[in-house]
Amino acid sequence: MRRLVQYDALAFGSGACALAAAVTLAEGGAKVAVFEKQPTIGGTSVNFRGTFAAESEMQRRKCISYSRDEAFRNIMEYSHWLANPRLVRAIVDESSKTIPWLQERGIVFTDVVTNIPGAPQTYHLVANSGEDVVKALSARAVEKGATIKTSTPVKEIIMEGGSIAGLIVTENGEEARVDARVVVVASGGYANNAEWIKKYTGLDLDVNLFPVGNEGKMGDGIRMAHDIGAASEGIHVIEMLRTGRDRPGTMTEIGFAVVQPDLWVNNRGIRFCDETVTFDDTSMGNASIKQDQGCGYTIFDTSIVRQLAERGIDKAMALDFPPGSRLLNLARELEEAPTTRPDEVYQADSIADLALLMHVDASTLQATVDDYNRYCDQGHDELFAKNPRYLRPIRGPRFYAVKTQTVFLGTMGGIKINEKMEVVDKKNRIVPGLYAGGFDAGGMYGDSYSIKGSTGLSSCFAMNSGRLAGKNALLYLGKKS
Repeated sequence: MRRLVQYDALAFGSGACALAAAVTLAEGGAKVAVFEKQPTIGGTSVNFRGTFAAESEMQRRKCISYSRDEAFRNIMEYSHWLANPRLVRAIVDESSKTIPWLQERGIVFTDVVTNIPGAPQTYHLVANSGEDVVKALSARAVEKGATIKTSTPVKEIIMEGGSIAGLIVTENGEEARVDARVVVVASGGYANNAEWIKKYTGLDLDVNLFPVGNEGKMGDGIRMAHDIGAASEGIHVIEMLRTGRDRPGTMTEIGFAVVQPDLWVNNRGIRFCDETVTFDDTSMGNASIKQDQGCGYTIFDTSIVRQLAERGIDKAMALDFPPGSRLLNLARELEEAPTTRPDEVYQADSIADLALLMHVDASTLQATVDDYNRYCDQGHDELFAKNPRYLRPIRGPRFYAVKTQTVFLGTMGGIKINEKMEVVDKKNRIVPGLYAGGFDAGGMYGDSYSIKGSTGLSSCFAMNSGRLAGKNALLYLGKKS
């Protein structure tokens, strides 16, 4: 087996976590290499639109007073204190420092917003997308001397004498050893590994749970870390939400209509939640995945189609299509649906006929609609206590049902780390020289992705875990952090 040039530190793959770590290490004087098994860099990081921070200068200028203490408490309470409090504290405290750190390296932020009614404004929007962050950080890493290699999968983490000694990678079809004292694991989780999804979540990939924006995420880094004794934490946590069945990367007006807080039913025609959970993606995903096959229907009628065209949407699914945006093409899309989407969008002139198309019991669906209309008429939801503002009756003359599914944006754990992003073993002993972050590392969440009061936390965790891994690795290497 041939040996490549020796480095101080190695990272794999090449998303926001790995690149933030590489930049931090390279700027601190370390000789760094980044290995990515895909032909291009970035992974899921190219898709995010913003990131979480508390007490940033951008927030101060907008008189947003949400503090780091408040953010810490909200994240911990959301997780019922299942998250690692020292890790959460470290990430929250670093978050406001990372915004100017990114700005100094060429990333442009445009605003601080929230996408949840009444929630703190923590989502710092990048000018375009995470792709800009990936480009800027990779350029900075190379400028400071780092090497980035694509189409170079990592095969094994090497330990010698109880400490990290490097990696075995495959380059041009040939295995090679790369020596280094530090390895940062940031390969992006296991979203495309059907066996692991079943094993750790009990769900079936592409049957009742569908990945969005993930490619080739097989849990490589998690598996290799476990192979050398790393403990596991949070490996079952996934970031879910409920959507229509639009093709990935597209969003039709029918897709926007599906996520509005109207009547939602499962595959048996039974209402299953207060539909205003749509404003909290995690709650929406959790409610959806409990239904048969993780799917169901959104039910609405002619009057709601008209309201969405005249008054606009309540729930946004894209930052450039905010609440109040009008669905002016929805009626046309529904009219074309029997031809364009015959297996996803159903319409009829009665609930009984609609039920027939949906393959649900007509009496069950009729009872569901009747009860829901009664709640709307009296202004009180006796079942799920839905905010009366969103109680809109469904009486036709045309009735619509649109199929929904549960999708997820990534897995969110696997390797146990401490607040310094150091990997620990099953006895909580540090594995010297091994660090992890992003979707490979556990402890930032409890049993669900924390979103209310911390919008943008996954990208924040990726970048800040990378930065903190880099800083602490520099200390381990005896270099200035």
